[in-house]
Amino acid sequence: MHGINQAELNQRPAPDALLCQIADYVMDCTEPSAEALATARYCLLDTLGCGLLALRFPECTKHLGPLVEGTSVRHGARVPGTSHELDPVTAAFNIGCMIRWLDYNDTWLAAEWGHPSDNLGAILAVADYLSRKAVAQGNAPLTLRDVLVAMIQAHEIQGVLALENSFNRVGLDHVLLVRVASTAVVTRLLGGDRQQVIDALSQAWADGGALRTYRHAPNAGSRKSWAAGDATSRAVRLAMITMKGEMGLPSVLSAPRWGFCDVLMHGEPLRVSQPFASYVMENVLFKISYPAEFHAQTAVECAITLHRNESSRYLSQLGSEQLGIEDIERIEVTTHESAVRIISKTGALANPADRDHCLQYMIALPLLYGTLTAEQYEDAFHRADPRIDALREKMVVREDSAYSRDYLDPTKRSIANAVQIFYRDGSCSERVAVEYPVGHRRRRDEGIPLLLAKFRASLQTRFPAAQCARILTQCGVDDANQGELGHCANAANLLDAFAAIPVNQFMDLWAIN
Repeated sequence: MHGINQAELNQRPAPDALLCQIADYVMDCTEPSAEALATARYCLLDTLGCGLLALRFPECTKHLGPLVEGTSVRHGARVPGTSHELDPVTAAFNIGCMIRWLDYNDTWLAAEWGHPSDNLGAILAVADYLSRKAVAQGNAPLTLRDVLVAMIQAHEIQGVLALENSFNRVGLDHVLLVRVASTAVVTRLLGGDRQQVIDALSQAWADGGALRTYRHAPNAGSRKSWAAGDATSRAVRLAMITMKGEMGLPSVLSAPRWGFCDVLMHGEPLRVSQPFASYVMENVLFKISYPAEFHAQTAVECAITLHRNESSRYLSQLGSEQLGIEDIERIEVTTHESAVRIISKTGALANPADRDHCLQYMIALPLLYGTLTAEQYEDAFHRADPRIDALREKMVVREDSAYSRDYLDPTKRSIANAVQIFYRDGSCSERVAVEYPVGHRRRRDEGIPLLLAKFRASLQTRFPAAQCARILTQCGVDDANQGELGHCANAANLLDAFAAIPVNQFMDLWAIN
């Protein structure tokens, strides 16, 4: 009697369909939509501004620079707002870290969440490195058009995969999509062909995913601020390994038992509900007014309105030893399911990363101060004002099923919150509700001038006036009125001029010598 053959069939399969689909999209030369290109320009400026703001915080800057102090790299990539010139892997980590540190760059919300501009860590580092290398060899550098197209593609890959695939529900962090998207576009920038993009993508999926534990109680901490930098840096490393001839793993997603889906997704396949195009960049959410986790953006807006309308009833003057809020019975916060799951928390808050992912904290601050800034998440600020926690304790958070439905509705993509204050004497404030934050596509006309003002202000935190003026001119932003040079009449010409700037020259604008 013959025994059962327990050997596995070792036949090399064809690449997984999703790997091919992403590679075909990345290698496609189809012209992006005009709206996507224009939005990508705004996104690039906003993201760089967010990175500059982070350079004020030592907890961020301690992560920047070369791994080994004093090392230098010929034709190295620049890190904006610094004097660093680094290899593209390390530069990607640096840029990605500073971009994400303050939780102030763009956002995408669906079954999975994320911040697609995190991919700029890899895109800018590689584009700058390649441009400096090309110029040194007498060749033409890449231009900002190459950067904008790569951004649109990376946004699309990360965002479309996020529409139907909830990695957070299996405990994985969304930065795995940064690694995947960055790997795809960077491999193309490095000169990779379709097969090399497929091979590099397979390596990105083979890394699995980081745990979300660093974003949630009781382990919320600063890793969430450099996790995207780590992911986008890893993407550059995997792309460069592939370009040296490293083989791919064709069934990395679908292989029984050992593939990504069986190991990490309980056997469920990854789903793509629409073709890759430019949908995500066109609909991306900007964090314009507040450095707050995006599910709280409209709640902050509600709280600021209530501060204006209600503060005389419950707030004592700053510095008073009295809380001055005894007459509040409760504060009702109505929100959507994702906000409840991600950022609603009670109890002690251990650090800034804990606070900027606490819905109640992000509501309490604008109720008290009428604003929300990154400095207000710091330990010393929190300790100095006991009213913050007193207000947090009065908050009751509940989900509104209609808000949750509209959050996932592709025709709406709302991020709704409502806040109402109830007093012990039986009276109450108005119920302030905001469905769409100012950074939403539905509020673009209102939001873009504010985004440009945010960009201008960020420059002033890092550069002298003359350097700010040079950057604003090259970026097509009017220093005088915070608008755009030639707005409306010459919008297409403005974008064309911006897109034609060589990447290395653009990055030089942001250097500190």
